[in-house]
Amino acid sequence: MNTVTESQKWTPMSWVRQLYDWVVKWSDTRYAGLALFLIAFAESSFFPIPPDVLLIAMGVAAAKKSLRFALICLIGSVTGGMFGYALGLGLWSSLDQFFFQYIPGFTPELFNTVAGFYQENVFWAVFTAGFTPIPYKIFTVTAGATQVSFAPFVLASIFGRGLRFFIVGFLLWGFGAKVQTLIEKYFNLFTIVFTVLLVGGVFAVKFLV
Repeated sequence: MNTVTESQKWTPMSWVRQLYDWVVKWSDTRYAGLALFLIAFAESSFFPIPPDVLLIAMGVAAAKKSLRFALICLIGSVTGGMFGYALGLGLWSSLDQFFFQYIPGFTPELFNTVAGFYQENVFWAVFTAGFTPIPYKIFTVTAGATQVSFAPFVLASIFGRGLRFFIVGFLLWGFGAKVQTLIEKYFNLFTIVFTVLLVGGVFAVKFLV
């Protein structure tokens, strides 16, 4: 009689871990560059695993190509963000329940919260989501659904996503495998601290001026 051990039981976290491992395995194939683009594209609208994990794995294997990998990641992610915007703009009334039910973290309450952020400042809302661990996909789809201005949305996506991926790319280019553990362990913390400092600096300038 077959028995299922505790380690073999399915849990949401085990599913995410398996998906994470599947993403990383692409770094050892000749299709790694294409996989990086497609994962970055998909993550911007529905895929749960960020492309950073594949970017890091590829950068460790070929450190001198890390900046090229970061560019691929940026192009895929921003293009995917535009796709997410298009989904929200044209199909939100048909897809809203799908996103609320199947996309991790995408809830009606969060949708309304993000829509409120857009009323304050489109650029900073998208930039923050693009750079930090905040789910960028929620902001791209909501941007289309609420019909925010497209140009600031794209510009903020380029700056936010570009800064995120190129920080990783430059670190891997300069230090290679030596920084892999550091990036994987503390990257979310680094991005949050940097964003707090950046936003704080903007408010400080406004206050002083």
